[in-house]
Amino acid sequence: MSSNRHILTAVAWPYTNGPRHIGHVSGFGVPSDVFSRFQRMSGNNVLMVSGTDEHGTPIQVLADQEGVTARELADRYNRIIAEDLVALGLSYDLFTRTTTGNHYSVVQQLFTTLYDNGYVFTRTTQGARSPSTGRTLPDRYIEGTCPICGFDGARGDQCDNCGNQLDPIDLISPRSRINGETPEFVDTEHFMLDLPAFAEVLTEWLKGKEGEWRPNVLKFSLNLVEDLQPRAVTRDLNWGVPIPLEGWSDNEAKRVYVWFDAVIGYLSASIEWAKRVGEPEAWRRWWQGDATESFYFMGKDNIVFHSVIWPSILLGASGKGNGGGEAGPLGELNVPTEVVSSEFLTMEGQKFSSSRRVVIYVRDFLERYSADALRYYIMAAGPENQDTDFTWAEFVRRNNDELVAAWGNLVNRSISMAAKNLGEIPAAGELTDEDRKVMDASREAFATVGARLEKSQFKAGLQEAMRTVAEANKYISDQAPWALKKTDPERMATVLHVSLQLVSDANTLLTPFLPESANKVYAMLGGTGTWTGMPRIESGHDTIGGSEEKVDYPVITGDYADNHARWESVPIVPGTPLSRPTPLFTKLDPSVVDEELARLAGESE
Repeated sequence: MSSNRHILTAVAWPYTNGPRHIGHVSGFGVPSDVFSRFQRMSGNNVLMVSGTDEHGTPIQVLADQEGVTARELADRYNRIIAEDLVALGLSYDLFTRTTTGNHYSVVQQLFTTLYDNGYVFTRTTQGARSPSTGRTLPDRYIEGTCPICGFDGARGDQCDNCGNQLDPIDLISPRSRINGETPEFVDTEHFMLDLPAFAEVLTEWLKGKEGEWRPNVLKFSLNLVEDLQPRAVTRDLNWGVPIPLEGWSDNEAKRVYVWFDAVIGYLSASIEWAKRVGEPEAWRRWWQGDATESFYFMGKDNIVFHSVIWPSILLGASGKGNGGGEAGPLGELNVPTEVVSSEFLTMEGQKFSSSRRVVIYVRDFLERYSADALRYYIMAAGPENQDTDFTWAEFVRRNNDELVAAWGNLVNRSISMAAKNLGEIPAAGELTDEDRKVMDASREAFATVGARLEKSQFKAGLQEAMRTVAEANKYISDQAPWALKKTDPERMATVLHVSLQLVSDANTLLTPFLPESANKVYAMLGGTGTWTGMPRIESGHDTIGGSEEKVDYPVITGDYADNHARWESVPIVPGTPLSRPTPLFTKLDPSVVDEELARLAGESE
């Protein structure tokens, strides 16, 4: 693969209304990290960015309920979410937040450019308010019957059943999700994004993705483009980005709508990253020109924002809608190369729901089980192309049968025998046809697995990687090096050399999926330095939430460029000292299933 590719990994922004559960990270988190680690190992220039999404009325509503400010609530969950994503090993170059002064500035620049190009205009609309509090109700806090498909439970912005965009006033029998009351609709003036102005260019762009995107994503997106309507980009609330126009910027009751500012976070995070590394213009290498590629990772409920709305904003800010226009101060900006959307993960047959306590939070999970065990399950049995159900029985089975008995056993038996009998990586003697065959297959797996990961076919890639593990285990069993110690020690050394090479290759193939354990195996094989970089929390420094004082806030970053991990088979070095390995994974007792089901039942009561 060429090493001059600049690849932006744009990861969906988790909302700061609570900690994230494993359903969330199965959609946006782990797949994006596997992709990014593979691309870095392939020699490509990766920029992986995201952050916490912190504006909008839902934050204000929850803050009011808890008796804190919206800023305090956002601060709390920003740190919790960042800590959880680091614990999961997600290798962000920068994970930040949408309340920074930098983000406000970038949002306002794009808003102004769209306005100047004629793609943002004012319109008097009917806004929903709570009769009891007088506060604006966000679209997602209004439910009712969909006027298109009749689904009872459609949200005010979109029907999850038929996928159509909606307006709260269109719902049949609308009701507030906060207190169940019927909202009142009053006239209010808002700015609208002229989505119909991009229908033609969006259709042409999307049709050009035939065969490249996941079919479900492309079909859904093309259906959305057929009936685009102008969409509000401002809201009646005081928690958000101020509207950057004369006569509006000082209006404390109106702010930029959270959906509009959140998607711009991919760009603002890239700009913040460039400032952090001391190259303020470096972000452009991932956003401008023909040599850049961008891959957006999220769950399927976010497809519309990334395949229709965000491209429209980028096109409009580049002067490429049907009304023309000029590129703004940031220049022309590239639309996504691919929108990589996962389906939904359910749990024990139920939809994840924090309010009903049908949930497994990432933090709680990682207190009891390893991050790599969760990562493995998500990639082996997760919702890549269809809705998938998480069950504790399947988690325990895969952990014990695949991680412990297959991969962990291969590592342990190979290194243990070599360490015990020789104390070092042995040199290979004359190779047999069986030796050459299994080593050739191991080397060839890099192209096979790599082709899958390049297309975000993670489940198939992992299956291929684990097939090499099975073949290596079979090779050791067939060659029985333990029986050769007295009868043919030279042959034993050769078999162990081949076995350790297979372990090294398999470890490389599994590194994007299992980075924490990959570092351990690398060290067990006598490796020095860092095999694959792990994320850490550092401090960002900026104004937050519209305040004037600059403060510190947590960001995720890491050193991923100067690692030893490369996507290729690297010959092991004879003479490298070996010591007895420690178990790579923990075997789980079957009682775990009943314990976790009992915990879930107790929490959901």
